[in-house]
Amino acid sequence: MANTEYIVRTKDVRKEFKMGQETMKALNGVSVDVKRGEYISIMGPSGSGKSTLFNAIGGLDKPDSGSVFINDVDMAQLDANELAFLRCHTIGYIFQTFNLITVMTALENVRLPTIFAGMSAEEGEKRAMSLLDLVGLGHRYNHKPSELSGGQQQRVAIARSLANKPSIILADEPTANLDSRTGTEIIDLLRRLNKDQGVTVISATHDYKMLDVSDRIIWIRDGVVEKIELRSDLKIQVGGMQVPAGSH
Repeated sequence: MANTEYIVRTKDVRKEFKMGQETMKALNGVSVDVKRGEYISIMGPSGSGKSTLFNAIGGLDKPDSGSVFINDVDMAQLDANELAFLRCHTIGYIFQTFNLITVMTALENVRLPTIFAGMSAEEGEKRAMSLLDLVGLGHRYNHKPSELSGGQQQRVAIARSLANKPSIILADEPTANLDSRTGTEIIDLLRRLNKDQGVTVISATHDYKMLDVSDRIIWIRDGVVEKIELRSDLKIQVGGMQVPAGSH
């Protein structure tokens, strides 16, 4: 199963939330397929459902109906331990707020997932150091988050997401709390990891700079897939705002 062409498939995924007396359909029958090794951006306005789809793919939130398959495994059929194992070994998570543990050093933060995966202390520390080197922070391994810039903290978070050699990285608004230049550096780093490590990247984002590195863009609006575009279908204005074709 590990060599299946599609690493992620969602079939008619639906999710509703109660908002007082009203019911909001966050996802209203979303079906998407993601090929192994792709770089996918999920884009749409606030409240469109992109974060809900992201959470469903990552096993962070269970759909009301429909199916999410990872490597052809239906996540709804997994018990709590099986789901935890899949999330630990198959998916790496990056969040806009970094979610680093403040009392831990960069090295300790990156090493933490390896402990949950049962890796030995020596192997885990070696893995964490190599990943910090990979993201350009080997020299800051002993620094705590408060001693690092926002961009450096996000690099630590990216290194942590790779700790257990996942086949999928899920990045939720990874540049939202960064300035434009630092955000571009993080996007370039994710693309390099996507190419060099062969890891599938799925990002929920508002950042149009992400379009230029994406293989495909899934546009979500009002809980449905509005359209799916190839990077080659987009009109990019070099040196300025990047605008999707047909947006005028």
